[in-house]
Amino acid sequence: MRIKSNPILLVEDDSVDAMTVKRALKELHVSNPLTHVENGEEALAHLQDASQEQPCLILLDLNMPVMNGIEFLHAVKSLPELKRIPVVALTTSDEQEDKVESFELGVAGYMRKPVEYQQFVEIVRAIDAYWTISESPL
Repeated sequence: MRIKSNPILLVEDDSVDAMTVKRALKELHVSNPLTHVENGEEALAHLQDASQEQPCLILLDLNMPVMNGIEFLHAVKSLPELKRIPVVALTTSDEQEDKVESFELGVAGYMRKPVEYQQFVEIVRAIDAYWTISESPL
């Protein structure tokens, strides 16, 4: 399965969670390259680096040091050149407020950690279907 051809950006400070996501992508045969950064500040710098290819998808942990996921979403969704990149929020938080704010900031999906393989498969397939439809000629 190939979601477009651009890389996927994983913004995750926990190495175990990052390995889980990498393993799930491999098992799904997602062949997109994966770029991993550890906080929102690094992610924003990566996205604004003109030498880097824009990702087709951002997998975003909400609870991180330096710049958390909500702060990152505020920043990235305010930039016209970045705001259309789909973001899936990943979190251990039970806070309904985090979920509501994430959706208000335009996330494409919201997944509780630890990441459940089947749920991850369904989100990846839904995003793949979205691109297939959105890129079809009218």
